[in-house]
Amino acid sequence: MNAPRRISESRFVKEQSGATSVEYAVMLALILMTLIVGVRTVGNGTNGIWANNQSKLEEAGF
Repeated sequence: MNAPRRISESRFVKEQSGATSVEYAVMLALILMTLIVGVRTVGNGTNGIWANNQSKLEEAGF
């Protein structure tokens, strides 16, 4: 009864597609995290510009 289990375990260890999909998932997660951090950084950096524009528009009556 142990022989079929060992065959499936050895096939699982030799199978590379599982590892490849995990690697792609990790790369995608890292790319998404980098994009989110970048967008937040740009957003925080330009916050003063947008606030200044808003105050000038309010002064002009818009």
